[in-house]
Amino acid sequence: MSSLRALAIASEMAPFVKTGGLADVVGALPHALAAENIELRTLIPGYPEALATLGAGETVLEFDDLFGGPAWIHAARHNGVAIYTLIAPHLYAREGGLYTGPDGADYPDNAFRFAALAWAGAQIGLGALDGFTPDVVHAHDWQAALAPAYMHYAERPRPATIVSIHNIAFQGQFPKELLEPLRLPPRAFNIDGVEYYGAIGFLKAGLQLADRITTVSPSYAREIETPEFGMGLEGLLRARADRVSGILNGVDEETWDPATDAHLATRYDHWSLPSRARNKAALQKRLRLRVDPDAFLIGVVSRLSWQKGLDLLLDVLPQLMRGRAQLALLGAGDKTLEEGFAAAEAAHPGRVGVHIGYSEELAHMIQAGADAFLVPSRFEPCGLTQLYALRYGAVPIVSRVGGLKDTIVDANEMALQADVATGLQFSPTTAEALALTLREAERLFGDAETWRKIQVNGMRTDVSWRNPARRYAKLFRDAVAANEG
Repeated sequence: MSSLRALAIASEMAPFVKTGGLADVVGALPHALAAENIELRTLIPGYPEALATLGAGETVLEFDDLFGGPAWIHAARHNGVAIYTLIAPHLYAREGGLYTGPDGADYPDNAFRFAALAWAGAQIGLGALDGFTPDVVHAHDWQAALAPAYMHYAERPRPATIVSIHNIAFQGQFPKELLEPLRLPPRAFNIDGVEYYGAIGFLKAGLQLADRITTVSPSYAREIETPEFGMGLEGLLRARADRVSGILNGVDEETWDPATDAHLATRYDHWSLPSRARNKAALQKRLRLRVDPDAFLIGVVSRLSWQKGLDLLLDVLPQLMRGRAQLALLGAGDKTLEEGFAAAEAAHPGRVGVHIGYSEELAHMIQAGADAFLVPSRFEPCGLTQLYALRYGAVPIVSRVGGLKDTIVDANEMALQADVATGLQFSPTTAEALALTLREAERLFGDAETWRKIQVNGMRTDVSWRNPARRYAKLFRDAVAANEG
């Protein structure tokens, strides 16, 4: 198998800087693809928190003026992975989050902050670095999606290009007056270029001009070709359907392994499931829930938002509290939802435990201690938390959309008879359907033998990066062969 060189461009990457699943995927792919004889180097912005982990590095490329100030690229290695950081203090050295300021509003110069990332990646793709010219450039989400456009309009020999959609709801749209300041030629502003409903569409540009398009599950790849899920890009995606692939995410098996997890009260595997009860008790104590081994403990680790369907959980909570159910929730986001769950905790002491914010330790404790893990998303490109739940024996309860549909085998009658069920699915994504499925889950939980079989099936499911890596490797090689042809 021939070797291949690739460059990934992304706005975040675990463990250096992270707001969600994008960072986990970008952080996992270099190691996963190394097994397929692909050398993947990754370019990320030089956020202060990323630089604190990576250190100074070696300067390998300089820009006198990158959208308003000097910038340079540092090269470093971390755990055997080659990382490029784009050092641009005028764009990245600031207080606040990756995309928003301390006030929670988008940075007004986000167009330039992420155009700079894409521009720098395009220059590497076009051969600006000594000793490394990639065969393929892989751009993740709208923040990197201008890279294929910059290389396309350079009208020079270029590598194959791939854009991955992690969440099509975020597209990067900016005023058309920025065309020249963003270093895009006038001819780029048309329907076959970067123009999108009279504005400049970063993601649209990438989807239009990249050689291949991926998203993070086969079902989501089909869903985004429809008006319900395509967010205005469904026509373009249907037109390029032959270039679109859906490849499921994997999980980091070292970080998410109940047999070795240092965050847990006790470690276990599918052969020692009874010992998992100690983690349930530890979670109940941590969130001030009544310590009750027979309570049906439902876990949630999520951004609190309409997309994630957490308003539905609030709607059905009064019904849920009529039985012996408990809720352990970790998350932050929409203030109305935060206040709603805080009120639910106050109204049901010992039954509802809520932590607003994020805690890596508590996230692991919920996976290891909850009986079931709920993901009621209205749309979900792939999802990672339900994959963690499979590994930890927390039976997933998910809406039948996107990657959730692709990764969980519903415990219907036939699946239970065949002993292949790994969780429960519900559809449509409504409070009524969720309430019915939670009632069915609690019923199944009362049948200890059946519940244990579902747990073991989930824990034995392969959710690693091995199969996704093979599919990415084939995609990379096919894209390179077509580009060279």
